[in-house]
Amino acid sequence: MQRITPCLWFDGDGEEVLSFYTGIFPNSRVLDRLHWPANGPGPKDGSLLTATFQLDGQEFMVLNGGPDYKFTPAISMSVSCETQAEVDYYWDKLLEGGGQPSKCGWLTDRFGVSWQVAPTAMVRMFQDKDPEKAGRAMRAMMEMTKLDLATVQKAYEGR
Repeated sequence: MQRITPCLWFDGDGEEVLSFYTGIFPNSRVLDRLHWPANGPGPKDGSLLTATFQLDGQEFMVLNGGPDYKFTPAISMSVSCETQAEVDYYWDKLLEGGGQPSKCGWLTDRFGVSWQVAPTAMVRMFQDKDPEKAGRAMRAMMEMTKLDLATVQKAYEGR
């Protein structure tokens, strides 16, 4: 059992959220669902209240809590990618259905959740002990929307 599970608050579209996210990431599945009880304080239609699900083995909870709270980029999901093909796949999938791209590998999906989609090799470039190389890589990345590993690699190498 995972001790700490992020809970994502939505306004009634929890079932759609489950389908969308588990359809994108491998090793993903819905673990359980809890529906509003007919005699409880919420909707009387038996709709989804909460569900626990895994995205690539990481556990999350969805809560259909109503319109009171919205997501901000202050909390985001980070997707580490080994290849440009993975960056492209996750970027495109997470934008489907009305998501919005942002700068530096960030996007907001159609549910309002912020994501960072980044190649791990780029992070290693930023951590290089040579400040010139790391700085060139960082400056190149700051000009991008979707991250392009080859372009950052060229900047890193000074080409």
